Amino acid sequence: MHKLLPFALGSLLAAPVVAADLNLKIEVPRLTVAEYHRPYVAVWIERPDQSLAGNLAVWYDLKKRDNEGSKWLKDMRQWWRRSGRDLQMPVDGVSGATKVVGEHSLSFSGDKGVLAKLPAGDYQLLVEAAREGGGREVVKVPFQWSGKADQQIKVQGTNELGLITLNIKS
Repeated sequence: MHKLLPFALGSLLAAPVVAADLNLKIEVPRLTVAEYHRPYVAVWIERPDQSLAGNLAVWYDLKKRDNEGSKWLKDMRQWWRRSGRDLQMPVDGVSGATKVVGEHSLSFSGDKGVLAKLPAGDYQLLVEAAREGGGREVVKVPFQWSGKADQQIKVQGTNELGLITLNIKS
């Protein structure tokens, strides 16, 4: 029994501990269209093999009667296939109302939720937007989760999304 104790302690000490926070800015651009609807937006993290590491945010129409707004979530096709169809909306701490045109900030603590369980490594943050009577767009932001260095990564959307800015603070 005592022979296993040093091995167990060594394993615990070797496990990566990532102490970092993730801050995200998502720009919802102003579009010149006849009938404008706020976009539904999903934000999630994927591993290099494109498997889901966790959902960070889902913005959709929460005010529709009988949770009617949730039936349009499947328009965010990539997110829907990865995890959306398996979720019972709303999800506490993840889902929220659609946002107006402008820049929106989200902050996630490294010691809570999805990030607390995320081992060090390479990942992609994905932001998908779909708008009724409009288009659909997915923006991918590759990043490294290590807790060793601050990072700022910016990726410009082309239509349904504007500038996406990811800040990781160690």
